[in-house]
Amino acid sequence: MNTFRLERDSMGEVKVASSAKYGAQTQRALDNFAISGLVLPEQFIHAVVRIKRCAAMVNREEELLSEDLFQAIVSAADKVLDGAYSDQFPIDVFQTGSGTSTNMNVNEVLANLASESSGLEVSANDHVNMSQSSNDVIPSAIHVSAALALHKQLLPALEHLEAVLKRKASQLDGVLKTGRTHLMDAMPIKLSQEISAWAEQIHKARKRLLDTQKQLCQLAQGATAVGTGVNSPDLFSEKFCLAISIDTGLSFKPNSSLFEALSSQDTAVAASGQLKALAVALMKISNDLRWMNSGPLAGLGEIRLPALQPGSSIMPGKVNPVIPEAVAMAAAQVIGNDACITVAGQSGNFQLNVMLPVIAYNLLQSIDMLSTACRALADKAIADFTIDEAVMADSLARNPILVTALNPVIGYLAAAKIAKKAYAEQRPVLDVAVEMTDLSRDELAVLLDPASLV
Repeated sequence: MNTFRLERDSMGEVKVASSAKYGAQTQRALDNFAISGLVLPEQFIHAVVRIKRCAAMVNREEELLSEDLFQAIVSAADKVLDGAYSDQFPIDVFQTGSGTSTNMNVNEVLANLASESSGLEVSANDHVNMSQSSNDVIPSAIHVSAALALHKQLLPALEHLEAVLKRKASQLDGVLKTGRTHLMDAMPIKLSQEISAWAEQIHKARKRLLDTQKQLCQLAQGATAVGTGVNSPDLFSEKFCLAISIDTGLSFKPNSSLFEALSSQDTAVAASGQLKALAVALMKISNDLRWMNSGPLAGLGEIRLPALQPGSSIMPGKVNPVIPEAVAMAAAQVIGNDACITVAGQSGNFQLNVMLPVIAYNLLQSIDMLSTACRALADKAIADFTIDEAVMADSLARNPILVTALNPVIGYLAAAKIAKKAYAEQRPVLDVAVEMTDLSRDELAVLLDPASLV
């Protein structure tokens, strides 16, 4: 049987479950925002908690917070960061656009935990939220959580995927295949060259995200309500950024304009754009793998992806390219998230953006999905795929586009006639060229040697 206690805020009394560590404002949010059942991810909540802990450090240094209160707040924050009480942050993503409900949820949980452990009366507003506003805490938490997620998850995953691609390219350096443009046969290419293009896509995506991470390390904290820093001490932004830099190991600094940091979410939009660009690259790589793996008899059949599970409930023996398909779907979700973040980024009305929670949720979801997708693609698809050299060699020998190499010798039109005849008769280009030119077989063999064309 549920039991309740009465909690009070500026609007009056509210019934809160006796076991809850949060208070009245969190309960009001639970009552008001039963929208989706989605909650903000743990790394975002932890970013808010880190902000509270670092703000308490600065407030103690400024002699605004007693040592006892400081120790109580820090102890409570440490417990949450250690993974305890994760069920105490249940507010829906779709809430007040400033994220005030989540800010107060964290304030209330930390205040109650601090009060319980210290015996002091720790206030959610006056102590835990000292020198802060939801309006600077939530934008700062978006930046801190995204910067940390890039640092700990996505950037290492990209480095791993790039390394696997480069290793695979090196292993297959001597393999020649038919290049394709417009999905049609084109000039020959090394398989290693094809894979190296994927590796370069990932390398450049990682570089762009590293640049984006630097922008995310510029914080709104210290702006308080509208950017003026009301109710915060002098140099709070600078001292806070030093504290959170030490706390996280990343180099944070105050945003050059605290007004811009509150009124816009341009950096989050830019970060999402770079995540979308990576998603596009992963979808391209995944689709290339699917085409190359297609068959095994009626498709290209150039490679064999690892067989991971049965592919059909009705067709025995069917095996599908499940990892590239999963990665492509994750990429599609990231592209959708970017559209949502783009719309949300436009909702900076005067001094505050009012779609902050949905920006936080989608940005972190995109980083999480891309991180795991990159590792799955690397380890379960690319690292161990095998090749069918006979298939590639056969299609290369019959590729009529090889006649492109004869253009400088016999001219485009004469070469086109050879290509059409070779394709119509399904014969090697070399044999047809011997019949239709005055060049010797040896001369033509040199000119049409795929290895010399790559």
